[in-house]
Amino acid sequence: MAGRETLRYEQVAAGDVLPPLEVPITATRIVAGAIASRDYQDVHHDAALARERGSKDIFMNILTTNGWVGRYVTDWAGPEALLKCVDIRLGAPNYPGDTMTLSGEVTAKEDGVVTVVVRGANGLGDHVVGDVLVALPPSGSSR
Repeated sequence: MAGRETLRYEQVAAGDVLPPLEVPITATRIVAGAIASRDYQDVHHDAALARERGSKDIFMNILTTNGWVGRYVTDWAGPEALLKCVDIRLGAPNYPGDTMTLSGEVTAKEDGVVTVVVRGANGLGDHVVGDVLVALPPSGSSR
């Protein structure tokens, strides 16, 4: 998001809702994420082997999901935001042909750090839920 201003700590309040982000799940996105995160487990790139192991198709790995959660929060917060912690749990798999919709809400603020509860849902239910702690600069800061 070129030219995007970073949110300042004072601009955010508990109860603020982040705009949703729809992520189309494609085989290419799943395989590319697995390769980029150096996860060569066959269930992330070989549909026949994934089915042999009981899955309906290849599915997204946790590292790719973690990246999407981080991107979602930093797209909202801006380029000067600093992720302090991303604590997620996986649920329903992200299979090709579905869409994961990320949503979030600010639940707490303390000492320059904002807690955002994130949910990523697809057609099967919740793919990911968790908390993200993000440090935001104070007003007047050039960080």
